Amino acid sequence: MDFVKILVLACLACSPGLRGQDEPSLRWEPGLRLSWADFRGDPPSSLRIAATTASGLSYRYTARGEGERYEIDFIVDTFFYPEKSWFHPELCDALVLSHEQLHFDISELFARRLRGRLRSAHFTDRVKAEVRQIFAEVNRELSQFQDRYDRETDFSRNREAQLAWNQSIAQMLRESPER
Repeated sequence: MDFVKILVLACLACSPGLRGQDEPSLRWEPGLRLSWADFRGDPPSSLRIAATTASGLSYRYTARGEGERYEIDFIVDTFFYPEKSWFHPELCDALVLSHEQLHFDISELFARRLRGRLRSAHFTDRVKAEVRQIFAEVNRELSQFQDRYDRETDFSRNREAQLAWNQSIAQMLRESPER
C-alpha cells in the first residue's frame, strides 16, 4: 500500500497580510475573554473605527491512502492576533469589547464548521485541493457572517442588536460540538 503523508498549515485572519509563524497569538478556549490589554496593535489616526479584532482559523492535517480513498487526521484552531488587533480607548467601552469578543467567538464557530466538514468529507488522491476547497468555502461563509454581524449591530452602536447577538452566539457555542 502506498502511503502518502501531506502536512499543510494554512492560516486566515480577518485582516490581510496577517501571519508570521512566530507572531504572538491567543488560541480560542472556552471561557477565554479578551481584555483591552490583549489589543496591542497601533490604531490608525482616524477615529472612524473604534477597534479591530484580527482573528482567524488555522488547520493542519496528515493524509494517508491511495487512489480514491484517503483519510485525514487534522487539527483546526482559532487564533486572536494581539499585534494586529487595536482599539481607540476614547471610543471603547464594555459593549465595544463584547463586540470584538464576538468576532473571535464567531471565528471559533466556523472552526467547528470546518472540523465537521473535514470529518464528513470523502477524499481522493486530490486531497490537498479538496481540503483547500473546503477551507476556502468555510472562510467565505465566515467572512459573510462577520460582515452581517457588523451590519446588524452597526459595529456595536446598536446596543439592542449587539446584546441579541451576544446571546445568540453564546447559545450557538453551547450547542455546537467543540471538536
